[in-house]
This record gives sequence, structure tokens and C-alpha cells, in this order.
Amino acid sequence: MSVEQTATPESKNPESKNPESKKKSSGSFWRELPILLIIALGLALLIKTFLMQAFFIPSGSMEDTLQVGDRVLVNKLSYRFTDIQRGDVIVFNGVDSWSPEVRVQEPSNPVVRAVRSLAGAFGFATPNEKDYIKRVIGLPGDRVQCCDKQGRVTVNGVPLDEDYLYPGDKPSTQEFDVTVPPERLWVMGDHRSASSDSRFHLGDPGGGAIPIDSVIGRAFIIIWPFGDTGLLSRPDTFDNEAIDAAREDLQTPTPVPSGSSQQ
Repeated sequence: MSVEQTATPESKNPESKNPESKKKSSGSFWRELPILLIIALGLALLIKTFLMQAFFIPSGSMEDTLQVGDRVLVNKLSYRFTDIQRGDVIVFNGVDSWSPEVRVQEPSNPVVRAVRSLAGAFGFATPNEKDYIKRVIGLPGDRVQCCDKQGRVTVNGVPLDEDYLYPGDKPSTQEFDVTVPPERLWVMGDHRSASSDSRFHLGDPGGGAIPIDSVIGRAFIIIWPFGDTGLLSRPDTFDNEAIDAAREDLQTPTPVPSGSSQQ
């Protein structure tokens, strides 16, 4: 005669008979949580240091392309594999050269200062006041001028159709004629009347152009607010072969006629 055994709920779930195992499991999770958080923070800092970093936009110097309070993601590896191009939106460090566009008051409370520094590293607080975001207009060797008869900025004599400028802004109210030195860039904000850019540093070393080695990376996407997310593409006006061709002409020495003497 066989005997049927009916499994009770307790027999299906052995842990229900052992409350201690639940306590150990819960305790193990809370012990491991700080380690997991430290690992996650470490990975995030590595990404921020070597790969990408979020930046907070503190001023209106790049309106309407970027609004105050926007967050952009900056690719720090871009220029290790490709060259900087005209029209790129870049973030660079202006320490020991340019004056801050926005003054940031440092908190006196050390805890608040530490939290603010950490948040700034991930683009959630006002950044270092020496970090700038501008658009590249001229590369080394380019001749950048303002303005032609139609009031346009020209690069190597080729006028730019700057439809990205802040509505109602002129390309520049300040005249200039510069040749960008080697290893430097001529940069300008899209909101020209509210941007303290290369035009306002003509008397500085480099004639207003910034050192290439001060470039942190290329801003390539708006990540906040979510309703305004989008890629920061290079304007079509810079995809003009005539600009490079004209630069080559400028850099080509004028041949000396045969029979003439050089002083």
C-alpha cells in the first residue's frame, strides 16, 4: 500500500524554516552596497576624466544654439583621432588668459563645497569659471576678418553664412583682421553681442586665439533638458573647399620674377 505525501508550503521553501538565512542575505546586501557605490563612482570618474564629461552652460554667449542651464556632453577623445574643424563647438580651459564670463562664488562650507565640486564634475552644477564653450571659426594659418561689404565674417576671404547666430545679432560690431598663429584657434560665441571671445583678447598672447592644447573636447550633444536634446552638428557654411584652397594660396610664397634682386 502506497502512501501519498502532500508537500506543505514549508517544504517547498526551505528558507521559510530558517529566518536566519534571510537576515544574513539582507545583511550581506547592505555590506556590499557601499562597495558597489564606490566602484560605480570610480568608473564614472574614469569616464569623466578620460572619455566624456557633462558640462553646464552658465551664460548666454552661445545662444540660441545653447541656452543657459543646458547640459552638453563633451567627447574628450575626439581630437586624439581626428583634427579640430571649423564650426566645431568646443570646451576649453582659459586659465591664466581669459577673464571669466561668469563669476562663481565659492561656498564657505567645506561639505557644500565638496558636494558642489562633485556635482560640477558630472555637469549638475556651475562649472569651473575658467572653462569656456565657443565655436571654432579659424584654424592655424587662417586669415579671419570682419567684415566684408555685406557685414559678414570671412575666413581666407570666403564669407560665412552664419545662420546659427542669435536672432538680430550682427556677425560682429568690432572690426578685426587676424591670421591665426600656429597651434592656436580663433573662437567666437554664437551670441556675438554677449560673448567675450577671441575678438576681445586681441592684445593677449596669440592675438586672441586660444592654444590648441587648452581644448578639453568637442561638445557633440545636448543632454538636458530632455525636451531640447539634440546633436550639435557642424554648420554647412564651413564645408566649403574654397576656404582651404584660399588658405593654401595665402601660404604659397609669391614667386620672384627672374632677373630681379631681393633686398
